[in-house]
Amino acid sequence: MEKDLPMPSGDGGSAGTDSEAADSAPPEEMQPSRPGEHAVSVLWSFGKCLGALLPVYLAGYFGFSISIVLFGLVIYMGWKHGRDGKHSRLQSAMYLLENEQDFTTTRVFRSKRDLPSWVNFPDVEKVEWVNKIIQQAWPFIGQYLEKLLVETIAPSIRASSACLQTLSFTKIDFGDKAMKVVGVKAHTEHDKRQVMLDLYISFAGDVEINVEVKKYFCKAGVKGIQLHGKLRVILEPLIGDVPLVGAITMFFIRRPKLDINWTGLTNLLDIPGLNAMSDTMIMDAIASFLVLPNRLTVPLVADLHVAQLRSPLPRGIVRIHLLEAENLAAKDNYIKGVLAGKSDPYAVLRVGTQTFTSHYVDNNLNPQWREMYEVIVHEVPGQELEVEVFDKDPDQDDFLGRVKLDLDIVRKARLLDEWFTLKDAPSGQVHLRLEWLSLLPSAERLSEVLRRNQNLTISSKTAEPPSAAILVVYLDRAQDLPTVYGTTSPVWEEAFTLFIQDPLKQDMDIQVKDDDRSVSLGSVTIPLARLLVTPELTMDQWFQLENSGQASRLYLKAVLRLLWLDEDAIPSPVSPCPMSPGSGQGEGGVTSEGAPGSSSLSPNPCVTRPQNTSPDAGFATEGVLRIRLVEAESLVAKDSFMGRKGKSDPYVKVRVGGVTYKSHVIKENLSPTWNEMYEVILTQLPGQEVQFELFDKDFDQDDFLGRFKINLRDLINSQYTDQWYTLNDVKTGRVHLVMEWLPRVTDPTRLDQILQLQSQQVYQNKTIPSAALLFVYVERAHGLPLKKSGNEPKVGAEISLEGVSNRTKICDRSTSPQWDEAFHFLVHDPRKDILTVKLSHSWGQALGPCCCPEREVLAEPTWCWTSWLPLDGALPESEILLRAEVKLLDSKLVECLKSNGDEVTDCDEAVEDHLIPSRDSDMAANLRHRAVPSNEEDSVGGAGGQGQVKLSIVYSSEESRLAITVHACRNLPASAKDGSDPYVSLILLPDKSRNTKRKTSVKKKELNPEFKERFDFDLSLEEATQRRLDLSVKHSVSFMSREKELIGKLQLDLDQVDLNSGVTQWYDLTEEAT
Repeated sequence: MEKDLPMPSGDGGSAGTDSEAADSAPPEEMQPSRPGEHAVSVLWSFGKCLGALLPVYLAGYFGFSISIVLFGLVIYMGWKHGRDGKHSRLQSAMYLLENEQDFTTTRVFRSKRDLPSWVNFPDVEKVEWVNKIIQQAWPFIGQYLEKLLVETIAPSIRASSACLQTLSFTKIDFGDKAMKVVGVKAHTEHDKRQVMLDLYISFAGDVEINVEVKKYFCKAGVKGIQLHGKLRVILEPLIGDVPLVGAITMFFIRRPKLDINWTGLTNLLDIPGLNAMSDTMIMDAIASFLVLPNRLTVPLVADLHVAQLRSPLPRGIVRIHLLEAENLAAKDNYIKGVLAGKSDPYAVLRVGTQTFTSHYVDNNLNPQWREMYEVIVHEVPGQELEVEVFDKDPDQDDFLGRVKLDLDIVRKARLLDEWFTLKDAPSGQVHLRLEWLSLLPSAERLSEVLRRNQNLTISSKTAEPPSAAILVVYLDRAQDLPTVYGTTSPVWEEAFTLFIQDPLKQDMDIQVKDDDRSVSLGSVTIPLARLLVTPELTMDQWFQLENSGQASRLYLKAVLRLLWLDEDAIPSPVSPCPMSPGSGQGEGGVTSEGAPGSSSLSPNPCVTRPQNTSPDAGFATEGVLRIRLVEAESLVAKDSFMGRKGKSDPYVKVRVGGVTYKSHVIKENLSPTWNEMYEVILTQLPGQEVQFELFDKDFDQDDFLGRFKINLRDLINSQYTDQWYTLNDVKTGRVHLVMEWLPRVTDPTRLDQILQLQSQQVYQNKTIPSAALLFVYVERAHGLPLKKSGNEPKVGAEISLEGVSNRTKICDRSTSPQWDEAFHFLVHDPRKDILTVKLSHSWGQALGPCCCPEREVLAEPTWCWTSWLPLDGALPESEILLRAEVKLLDSKLVECLKSNGDEVTDCDEAVEDHLIPSRDSDMAANLRHRAVPSNEEDSVGGAGGQGQVKLSIVYSSEESRLAITVHACRNLPASAKDGSDPYVSLILLPDKSRNTKRKTSVKKKELNPEFKERFDFDLSLEEATQRRLDLSVKHSVSFMSREKELIGKLQLDLDQVDLNSGVTQWYDLTEEAT
């Protein structure tokens, strides 16, 4: 069967081409428009023309002046111009972000070639992988933000005003353009306890959000947003547990750039005059949350002081002396410029959100202001001082120039007195004197600070007098306020920073008021002189409110810091001036070049260097935790042989502060005795824990025997603890530990006692207890020799003490490197140990060592030593600047130690049990164990025959709380045939509420139970002395049992106890309270 196939022809080919063209044509061209659509288009064009002519007709009809029509036309043209400008800027930014690589290569480098492999940007790193993640997750981020707007923000707006009760979001679309992180800069050299990141954020998004208020037929919205800025993210504190970071803090160091395209009724905000006002209001709202000094803090772990993270202590204070200016541009002209005038200059100074304006000097191109300002510096590097000079005019002030200066330069120089050339101006210079004021946690130099401030003359009558200190107040919460409005126990968690002129004469007055601030709910007045006598000028406690309820109180933390200009650290000329290449251009040196244009105003000094170190406030704040692993008992048997149950070969792993210790293995023992000691240097950060895990050593895989954790904060609060800890996740087993957070002292008389105690202690792991803690601060070096090739070296410093070494970072090529790094070492004998510092080029070519015997540090009155040390085998001018500080580790065992040759006598029972026999004795035979007390018939039976209870009662002034520790009971009478199941219940009379009622755990079938449980009561010292302790030792019985419940009672008036010093003793139990 055949079919004829049509042959292609010329006409057919053209027809095919026409058909393809028709298929590829848009639908509008394929189908003719319908008559109805054409009519609507004509009517719409006619309506627009009528709308344009209607204002002119109405103006003539009502007799209005033509100027009104012209004014409206000008407003419309200004709005249209601003609107088109915003739209074009948004489109350009979106195009740039989408075609960044093409734009960079074609427009900037004028070439399509890739950049050479050797080109890199080490300061700021690109993170394209982050942008890919954000782009992938952007739709889901938009869903979350949409849910947030609809379910959270919209109801809160409707509840805020009756006029907005019908508000609703009609459209929410965050578009397809995700936010981009253009670059990231990491700062890890400033503080080892945090990670600081600078994120350069760029967002040009096609966001569309429409809002409608149906009651007033109002529609408004946003269509397109631009946001560009540098967001600083701080991850602190770093902790040794998941999630490794305690909190995330975010803020903009400077105001970001913001551009918004409005729609609907908010189109009016694009009218000239209103657009600048609206953008300023929006930026002010953003700045109130995310621009320094405001921070957004997101805690990731519990028990964090959020207020202190949100408002940490400032890095320092900069005192700005605005002295004078010269050669300013003349902006005032007369007769249309025929006669040249002068200017009426004034200055505006900005640091973050802090703004100051000087007075203006009339008709002067060389004005003298002589004004002084003090600004708080929160972040260096990062924050800048910006000085702008203007000419005062009746209409709009003329710009005369600006100066920008990174305040980190002021921090390093301490004192900067220079002329700065004005930028963006044809001429002009401004003279500034900038002083970096450090924050001192001691009142020793208060009189000198006040004397300096009296000698400081200020000509301007409007200037504030110089401050002697700053006061940072962390307002936490209040309790039991006498109000019926809202809560009676509000929580604020806010911080305030105040300048103090004279802390000897000024008081801090705090008033608590209700919402409308018309009724006072209480007040407290604290003389600042009280802070001057507290440790580190800090008070952290409850304060009783005056003119309030009897139980009304306020919890706050007040920190006072003196403002000190360290003149010894001000760079001074070095004589003779080193002439080696690069000696004045090192990272750690201060160059002699002034501001541009200042060479004719002041001579160039020699290369300068500081004479003292300048560590940050966190230097020498670490402490030492001493852990003694004594023994364990009742461990689970994991080894079996031919079906018969055996024992275990236990060992312990201790993890704390990122360090792991492992005990030795004890063969075939379910009640092993280790007697090992570990010491670890820790920073007091919240959320840290000490973790213990027990394992059974096997040939293949070790078996798990249990674990437990101890909060480091509890150990620091208790200082010393001797306790049995029950193992978790196993059936049986417990571990005996002695742990001590060692106090740090600088008392020379304690050194011999500490060393004597050290000689009497011996441990299985052959660890020698440390006698002191050495802190070393390596700041900078000067005048180092060049490499053999003639280039400047890349210098690193290695610090060693008794076999333990630490290394600094390697600085960029310089003969005067600066590290600013701190280290710490455990010291066994500070009278003999020697600190060694070795400098080298990239840990290769040696540049010279130096030594510092610790006895030189002990020779200083405060055991703090700072000096330039010469380097052996280097140039004559080669030196390194170090700071060394020694703190003795004062154990509680030293307090009970009375030296009588080698004899130790009269020790408290709780401490005496931890004195280890001398090395000459048989350790295994003489080692004392803290086993459960035996039931012996002796004088410890109690006067009433009901047994005794051992209590520790102490009041902590720092925490404003009463602590009662129930240690143990002994010689309790049996309440049943097989003994008793005792527990302790206590209450503070006359209050019988649950607030003061506590009870211990139940100990099964035990007549000599050990509890080791502590109970805290939030009371003032005055309240505590008015309470009576009502304690009962009871036998845990069932509801239907006929067994006697009460074993013994104790009632103790706390005013008969020395609560400040604390007391630990056995108390007799009686059948009835006495």
